Parts: sequence; C-alpha cells; structure tokens
Amino acid sequence: MADDAQHEHTFDSADAGASTTFPMQCSALRKNGFVVIKGRPCKIVEMTTSKTGKHGHAKVHLTAIDIFNGKKLEDLCPSTHNMDVPNVSRKEYQLLDISDDGYLSLMSDDGDTKDDVKTPTAEIGEKISRLFGEGKDLNVVVLTAMGEEAAIDVKEAPRA
Repeated sequence: MADDAQHEHTFDSADAGASTTFPMQCSALRKNGFVVIKGRPCKIVEMTTSKTGKHGHAKVHLTAIDIFNGKKLEDLCPSTHNMDVPNVSRKEYQLLDISDDGYLSLMSDDGDTKDDVKTPTAEIGEKISRLFGEGKDLNVVVLTAMGEEAAIDVKEAPRA
C-alpha cells in the first residue's frame, strides 16, 4: 500500500485564479488600447502595419507607453500572432489621509479602506499633497494592472 505522506498536498494560493492578462490577435489591437510589451502593461500610442512580404506575414509595429513608469516601449509582431493584453481596472477612492511615509489612506464607495498605494512622485503627487493640505475633500483614481497599482488622477470630491 502507498505511503499516505505522498498524497498530502498543501495549496498556498490565495487568489481567485483570474488571469492578469488575456490574449488578443495583434491585428485586433487598437491605438489607446492596452498591451503587454516586455512584461510591462502599456498603453498603445502609435500603431503601423507593414505590407505582406515575400513570405506572406504583415507585421504590426507597436509604440506604447508603460502605464506605471511612463517609459516608451516598442514591439514588432506578425499581425496573425497573439499578444497579451493586461486586465486594467480604474477605481475611484476617497482620500482620508496621507501618512508620513508617503502612503495614501483611501476609502472605497462600500467603506473598505486601502492603505497600500504610494503617493506618486510626479506632478499628480504634488497636486494631491497641495489640495489635501488646503483641506479639500479629494477623490483619487487608482489604476490596477498585473498586480501593480498607482494613483493616476485626483479630483475634488463633489459636496453632498
């Protein structure tokens, strides 16, 4: 009879199994859409298609900007091949506080708090700090893709 120890399994997964990306044919991608280039989620800013060559594949030249660090990335792929597209979500949170170590304390519409989003270093971060310092009620837009999050916009909350 087999040893019981070899049949004991431990599963250390905590996610729901939802993929961070999905495949899409290169020719179906569009400008202002999202794509994964070199493992980074990017927004397509320019797209050109070359004619079919001697061996019959049209190529798509993609120019895209990383949605989190702003770096410009390029890729060339046959139009019939699949590329990964990140699942990108935007969510608006109410800003409760800014901690001393630079993290935003945010609250969603259903009352859940979130304290793991860092204050952006660019002008958005300065705008958040300045408006919060003036005592205004703010809503912060957080972009999430491929396990990364960043505050990308801030708006003054409407007065109730």
